[in-house]
Amino acid sequence: MTEVPQGQMMELPGRGRTYVVDLKGPAADSPTILLLHGAATTAMLNWFPSLKELNERYRVVLFDQRWHGHGIRSERFDLDDLADDVIAVADVLGIERPILAGYSMGGVVAQLTAHRHPERVGGLVLAATTYKFQETRRERAFHRGWAVLAASMSEMSFRRAELRRDKLPAVPEASWPVGRMDRWAMTEFRSTSGWALTQAIAVLGRFDATEWLSTLKVPTAVVITTRDRALPVYRQLEMAKLIPGAEIFLARAGHAACALEADVFVPVFLEACQAVVNRR
Repeated sequence: MTEVPQGQMMELPGRGRTYVVDLKGPAADSPTILLLHGAATTAMLNWFPSLKELNERYRVVLFDQRWHGHGIRSERFDLDDLADDVIAVADVLGIERPILAGYSMGGVVAQLTAHRHPERVGGLVLAATTYKFQETRRERAFHRGWAVLAASMSEMSFRRAELRRDKLPAVPEASWPVGRMDRWAMTEFRSTSGWALTQAIAVLGRFDATEWLSTLKVPTAVVITTRDRALPVYRQLEMAKLIPGAEIFLARAGHAACALEADVFVPVFLEACQAVVNRR
């Protein structure tokens, strides 16, 4: 794509407003892939390189999650809220059982959504993600220290994130000249406040799906980024092994593969999506 697809600000009843893009599929009955982005990015920035080929096969829905981009601003960042937002978006759009495709943080939200709303999820594609963040001594020390830091800054983080939101344009522009996509990308990247990320990282650090991951009963594909330095490859593999019947797909790329190594990531991701669709 050389143009950014147009979206709209959408009201999720009782929850708030977020930016949603709904790309109709090639047929009325095309399966729906609902894309969930990673931390420190936006839905469009995370998934833009994948959209053209995805939309040739599926209806594609993506939205900015809480405290990111044009996503909902709440007084706290809570993963349960993010998971429930996914179902709220599906409800507004009339989608009964979408396939959830989550990248990094989005993969955490996808897992939690399937756990909290198993009857509403038609499948999972989990990419460059994990089922827990604390295992080694170094990880525990980092996340405990970060949690203390985030708690001391929680009120300030919310105020600063609100100030950043107030300065954002109403909605992202739908068209940028060819050759100027770098400026669009930087605008998207800067739309998420670093203050908001301090709280998001602290909350993510406490996530652990060990107790219930094996209870997920939906068709699942796991895309492991084999050169990932942010999330251990062995833990991505453990996650895949804990989900009954999960298929494994390997992308020889790092943690930012969705955008910076799209030529490697996108073909593997498309294969994973098709595998889940075939098993529905």
